[in-house]
Amino acid sequence: MVQADKLPLDAAGDEPAPNSYGRFSTGILPSHILRRVIQNRRFVLSREDVLENQYQPASIDLRLGDVAYRVRASFLPGPEATVEDKLKSVFMHEVDLTKGAVLEAGSVYIVPLMETLQLPSRVSGIANPKSSTGRLDVFTRLITDKARAFDTVEAGYRGPLYAEITPRTFPILVRKGSRLNQLRLRSGTPEFTDTELRRLHDTKAIVSGDADISGGLGLSVDLHSAAPGAVVGWRARRHTGLIDLDKIAGYRVVDFWEPVYADESRTIVLDPDEFYILVSREAVAIPPDYAAEMMPFNPLVGEFRVHYAGFFDPGFGYDPAGEPNARAVLEVRSREVPFILEHGQIIGRLVFERLTDPPPEVYGATLGSNYQRQGLKLSKHFQLP
Repeated sequence: MVQADKLPLDAAGDEPAPNSYGRFSTGILPSHILRRVIQNRRFVLSREDVLENQYQPASIDLRLGDVAYRVRASFLPGPEATVEDKLKSVFMHEVDLTKGAVLEAGSVYIVPLMETLQLPSRVSGIANPKSSTGRLDVFTRLITDKARAFDTVEAGYRGPLYAEITPRTFPILVRKGSRLNQLRLRSGTPEFTDTELRRLHDTKAIVSGDADISGGLGLSVDLHSAAPGAVVGWRARRHTGLIDLDKIAGYRVVDFWEPVYADESRTIVLDPDEFYILVSREAVAIPPDYAAEMMPFNPLVGEFRVHYAGFFDPGFGYDPAGEPNARAVLEVRSREVPFILEHGQIIGRLVFERLTDPPPEVYGATLGSNYQRQGLKLSKHFQLP
């Protein structure tokens, strides 16, 4: 094992050599590589120590700083400006997060994060909301200086990180150190083809039943139950109380959600601009040396967004001695028109990517993971019904 203070450098002597990332020089960096470079004060820096429980199998949790800026509109800085430059034209007021503060539903906030980046030329970043963030309908995106797109960090970026936060349905209580999104770091630009995905399924069974592979692994929606009138989904209530993001199992489901029941038609109608929690018909498994991401929106299958927090950690639903054992929870919002979903309809696709090395611990009980072996499940903030 290479120690943090003995990280091999490349020929230029100014950044880690690619072969120090594990078995492969390209791919997503796993937790032990992230821990190694961060302890060596490379890639990710912070005003306060990075905590051990920020490390996930293939990502690192990002923490809110001590202030949020209420702005009148979302924005991207573009190639010639910093986030701070753009804030001047959209700033409304400042919110102190050091003692906790409420972010109101429908409002847009920009929060400087505690972590900053100093990436080498071969390493880029990809961000996602954390699973619990997406299940609360909190729209969270990462922004960097001179960014042309949300949730992406260009290779070689050196600078601050910001979270754009828009609670869509529920007002939320956050504080300095709250974690709403996570960052993956990727070495190089690896490609993972459908042919490779089929080969992976043949060897490790990444989905229950037949695999629909075309531009990723297709997942369909489950709207059928053997018991008539069973709950097959949840629809968010409007005008509720607030949710403290650090309060686990602290809220009654009925105060925030309405059940969606199975019926003989095996269909539901998505009402425009309403938020639903549904579940995939298939169980999925992410092998320990891979991660996956669900594409959030595909107009070819319907005018709705299917996922906010679309990242699946290595080990999610995976049992080396058994079948895939976890469903994909779907965070669904219809767009401008009502839309009928039918049982078994393809609703999203998982795109897989290899890690440079398997992490020492994968998603599951040993990490205190909340959603392993899940079926239809709300965020960890709600008491079990």
